[in-house]
Amino acid sequence: MTQLSVNGKSYTVNVDLNTPLLWVLRDTLGLTGTKYSCGIGVCGACMILLDGKLELACQRPVSDVGSSAITTIEGLSPDGSHPLQKAWIAHQVPQCGWCQPGQIMAATQLIANGAVPTDGQITSDVVNICFCGTYSRIRAAIHTAAGG
Repeated sequence: MTQLSVNGKSYTVNVDLNTPLLWVLRDTLGLTGTKYSCGIGVCGACMILLDGKLELACQRPVSDVGSSAITTIEGLSPDGSHPLQKAWIAHQVPQCGWCQPGQIMAATQLIANGAVPTDGQITSDVVNICFCGTYSRIRAAIHTAAGG
């Protein structure tokens, strides 16, 4: 049995300790906002925050999590009212939407310190792959959410 702190709630899970955190979140806890895409840690669809730092949930075994606080896309706000979620809607960012939870989680860490990021910072820090190519709308939404 393993204790996890996810989105401010405590969970006890009975899984193999080598199970990637992604599958524990999706299959065991039913938090399907975190997406599976490449499975090799390249695309960023599975990004979560672990103690406020970006992590690829597909690459992190549940045994490595310990008492760290896990935040998934569901943990940003229960009703989609987080500034990034609202900006994503306002700028009509998603097309297929598959990469969007990971994009939003990467942007969350980027603007967490309150600074308005430059285009260069967005390009270097939000490296998730978007197969639909909505990068200009992603950038605009991040600027809006950051107050820029």
